[in-house]
Amino acid sequence: MGKHLILVGGGHAHLTVLKNLKDFIDRGHRVTLISPSAYHYYSGMGPGLLSGLYQPNQVRFNVGRMATDGGGAFVRDEVVRVDAEGRLLHLASGNSLSYDFASFNTGSSVPDSLTGGTTSRVVPVKPIRGLLDARQRILAGLATKRMRLVVVGGGPAGIELCGNLWRLVRDAGGHAELTLVGGRRLLDGFPDRVRDLALASLAERGIRVLEGVRALAVEGDRVVLSDRDELACDLVFLAVGIQPAGIFTESGLAVGADGGLLVDDTLRSLSSPDLFGGGDCICLQNRPLPKVGVYAVRQNPILYHNLMAALEDEALCHFVPQKMYMLILNLGNGRGILQRGRLVLDGRWPFLLKDWIDRRFMAGFQVSGERTESETSAPEGQG
Repeated sequence: MGKHLILVGGGHAHLTVLKNLKDFIDRGHRVTLISPSAYHYYSGMGPGLLSGLYQPNQVRFNVGRMATDGGGAFVRDEVVRVDAEGRLLHLASGNSLSYDFASFNTGSSVPDSLTGGTTSRVVPVKPIRGLLDARQRILAGLATKRMRLVVVGGGPAGIELCGNLWRLVRDAGGHAELTLVGGRRLLDGFPDRVRDLALASLAERGIRVLEGVRALAVEGDRVVLSDRDELACDLVFLAVGIQPAGIFTESGLAVGADGGLLVDDTLRSLSSPDLFGGGDCICLQNRPLPKVGVYAVRQNPILYHNLMAALEDEALCHFVPQKMYMLILNLGNGRGILQRGRLVLDGRWPFLLKDWIDRRFMAGFQVSGERTESETSAPEGQG
């Protein structure tokens, strides 16, 4: 007898399942995708979306259509609580759905620690769809004034946002003051060569970098810093402190230190064998992983195999994280910084390599086309 598999979120780690949904349907199983949006935006191309390097239809997957084209169902909603004992998912709409197995790939978010969500001046780096809205706001502002743009976060995301904001302003023919609040130290934990190249790239374009200070709050049109100084701002981009949603903790499931669903190396929940997960919303037992997209992408075939195996009562396979991964920063000026272990390279070709990798990844899963609805009416997707 067929079973019911629910995919919660259409993120990177669920794409292989969605692309091959017919395999599940042909074996008599039902599959339902639950997501607050029909679209999933690829985070690796988010900064390029902000600058205008990429158009929206180049950086998103129509996961809703992938589900229905494959013979499954799509429910535009959000899971707010898991009843693992009753095998029920409770939704924001008030409805609930029963499952035999469920898999979570809901990504992560950036809590607005500066205002508590009380001002529209703060733009979290996730969800990625928000960067498209911010782009339109900046273009409108540049038409009448010199914009004051602040990026909070000294990691790779902060660097890429700054570089691509510079490109947006330049291409629009406008003027802006760009400031990066880097916390204790820019790119802390990265090789000095990466840090030096990033600092030089930002400096040569007039982007101000502050180190040794943190942003404490946004009050009106000011960012209050930990050294009691203030920065004038029109928009503040928040690129620090991503974390999974709180539904796993609130549902009484086993979680990691960051609140992500605690899973073993088969990506199966330690507290409920009917639950699986991938990407930023999980915590791998004994080896918590950095929140980088490469792991979600590598978990794609594992989840595909193991979800089918769970439905068919077959043996599961194991996810073995790579010890080293390649990072390429899109600096926004047609150049990139590549780092893999001790290898550090910069220039035009690292960016071209990143662009080729990203476009190839998109082409592999953009199997359901694009809708023609306007970008302003497209619902917000997960990053």
